[in-house]
Amino acid sequence: MQYLSKEGYKKLKEELEYLKKVKRPQIVKAIQEAREKGDLRENAEYKAAKEEQVLLEQRIAQLEALLMDVQVIEEGEIDTSKVYLLSTVTVENVKTGERKTYTLVAPAEADFRKGRISVETPIGKALLGKKVGDEVKVKVPKGELHLKIIEIKR
Repeated sequence: MQYLSKEGYKKLKEELEYLKKVKRPQIVKAIQEAREKGDLRENAEYKAAKEEQVLLEQRIAQLEALLMDVQVIEEGEIDTSKVYLLSTVTVENVKTGERKTYTLVAPAEADFRKGRISVETPIGKALLGKKVGDEVKVKVPKGELHLKIIEIKR
């Protein structure tokens, strides 16, 4: 089971609809046009369109499977006494004093540039279930981070 915010669910649903209703017909049309050009064995346009079709169908299948096994989390239901999915957490690097704020999300909603990190990342895993004042050590590619939880919000 995958947990998503309403926003994340809506975004994936919209992507699925776009792929089915817009992209799929475009690719079918491109394949038909390439077929009309003759010999398919040496037709680069046909091969490229068929490859694009395979990738599109894989993405559609992936989204359909994900959306069939999803539970939408209401942000108002989130307990702020501990870090959970959809919690916004401010942490302080104990060594440098630098503060960062992250929102923990499902992998499908992660966007590091927007401060949305997956609960499956090392930092996400380390923060889950912790309270304000707790400290965690996280192994990251550059070494180890020592973080203190300063604030938890919805």
